[in-house]
Amino acid sequence: MARSTVAQALVGLLFAFSSVARASPDQALCNTIKTKLGNDTVEATDGTYEALSTENWSQTVWAKPACIIQPSNAKELTYVVSTVVGQKAKFAIRSGGHSVVPGAANINGGVLIDMARFNSVEYDANKKVATVGSGLRWKEVYTALDPYNVTVVGGRVLEVGVGGLILGGGLSYLADLHGLVCDNVVNFEVVTAKGTVVNASATSNPDLFWALKGGANNFGIVTKFTLKAYDIHDAWGGVRVYSLDALPALFDAMYQYQSVANKDPYANIMLQAFPTNASIGAILNMVYLKPEAEPEAFAPFRNITPLADQTKLQTLTELMLAAPLPELTRVNWFSSSYTTDKKLFSQVADIVTKAPEIEEISNLTAGSLAFGWQPISSSAVLAGHASGGNPLGLQPVNQTWLVLDVGWWKPEDDELAHNYTLSIIDKIDDASKASGNYVDYIFMNDAAADQPVIEHYGQENVAKLKATARKYDPDQVFQNLASGGFKLP
Repeated sequence: MARSTVAQALVGLLFAFSSVARASPDQALCNTIKTKLGNDTVEATDGTYEALSTENWSQTVWAKPACIIQPSNAKELTYVVSTVVGQKAKFAIRSGGHSVVPGAANINGGVLIDMARFNSVEYDANKKVATVGSGLRWKEVYTALDPYNVTVVGGRVLEVGVGGLILGGGLSYLADLHGLVCDNVVNFEVVTAKGTVVNASATSNPDLFWALKGGANNFGIVTKFTLKAYDIHDAWGGVRVYSLDALPALFDAMYQYQSVANKDPYANIMLQAFPTNASIGAILNMVYLKPEAEPEAFAPFRNITPLADQTKLQTLTELMLAAPLPELTRVNWFSSSYTTDKKLFSQVADIVTKAPEIEEISNLTAGSLAFGWQPISSSAVLAGHASGGNPLGLQPVNQTWLVLDVGWWKPEDDELAHNYTLSIIDKIDDASKASGNYVDYIFMNDAAADQPVIEHYGQENVAKLKATARKYDPDQVFQNLASGGFKLP
C-alpha cells in the first residue's frame, strides 16, 4: 500500500512538472536563446533581473518578462528576432523605457528585447552626420558630440531613449530650425520580422524610411539612426521660476511670442506649471541656439519678474542638464493640439488651472498635475516637408502641443488619475473645436495609451503606413507579437 502511494505521488509530481513545462513555452524559448547568447539573456533568477525589469521610469509600466535579452549587435538581434518569431512568442522592445504606455517597452511574460548594448556614437565630420545606437539616451549622444562642437536634433529630456523618441516623431529645441527629430534621420538600420538587416533612407527602401518617421514600432527593430549634425554648441538660456500668480501674464506673453509674423527659429521655449503645487509654481524653459543673451524673441517675458532666474550663457548640453526632472512614482500623460488664438489661450489657461478635476487629482495620495505648453512654429513643419516628409499629417501653421502630466502614488488610484486627466483633455479639445482652432494631431511622445495617435495622421497616410507594413512585415509580427505601443489602426 505504501509503495502504491509513493508511486502515485511520483506520477503526480511528473504530471505537475510536465504541466508546468507545457505552460511555460516562454521559459523554454528563453533557455534556447540563453544557450546561444549566454549572459546576454537575463532570467528571473538572475541577480540583475529585478533592476532591469523595473528600469522603466514609471511604475505603471513595470512588468515581469520571462527573460530580458540584451543583444550586442545586429547579428545577435537577427537571431533573437528569428527565434522569437519562430515560436510566435510575445515580445517588447526597449530603448530608454521612458514611455508610459503599458507594453510599449516592457512585457508580462514573453521576451523583453533591451537595446541597451547598441550604445555607440560615431561622428563623420566630412558627411556631417552622427550614427547613434538605438539603446542610447540623449545625454550620452550630446556628451559624445560635444568635443566636435556639434549637436543633433534630439530630445530635450536627457534621460529619454533615442529609439522611442525618434520613432514617435520627437520634439527638440532645434525643431523650428530643422524640423522634428524624425525629420533629421538620414538612415535607419532595421532588423525586420524575417530576421534580416535592411537600411532605410531616401534612396534605399524609401517607403520604410518615410514610415519610420513617426510610425513607432510597427515595422521592425531599429538598431542605428544616422542623424544630421549641426554646428550648434554654445547657447543662451535656462530656467526661470515663477509663482502661480504669474500665470495670466505668462499666458499673455506666450500668445505674443507665438503670434509674431516671423518668429526667430533660434528661439525655443516651453512653459510648465504645477496647479496642484504652488510651492513649485511655473517654470519657463528658455533656449536660444546662439551665444546671445536676452534675445529679442523673448521680449514678451521681460517684464514678468521671476522668483528665480538660472538663464545664462552656456553650452546647449549644459542648459539641458540643468533642467529639473520630476520624481514621481506612477505617471501618465495626455496630449492635445491647437492653433494660436488669444481667446482660446485664455480658455485653456482657465481649464488647466481651475478645472474641478484638478482638486480631485490633488486629493489622491501624492496626486499632482502639471501641464507643458509647447509652441510649434510653422517652420518646424515646413522643415520636415523639405526633408522628404513624414506620416504625421501636420499642417504648416503656428500651433501649440499641450501635454498634461499626472502623477500619483497608489496602484488603486490608476483609473481615477487616468479618468480625471482625460476629462481635462476632453474639455481642452472641446474648447479648441468650438473656436475652430483644433489641430487634428496627437503628439505620440506625449500621448496616453488610449489616445488614437496614428488614426490622426490622416486617412491617406494611414493607408500608406499599412501598405508599408504589409510589405516589410507580411505576417503582422509587429502588430500582433510586439503588441505594445501605438499600433496601426
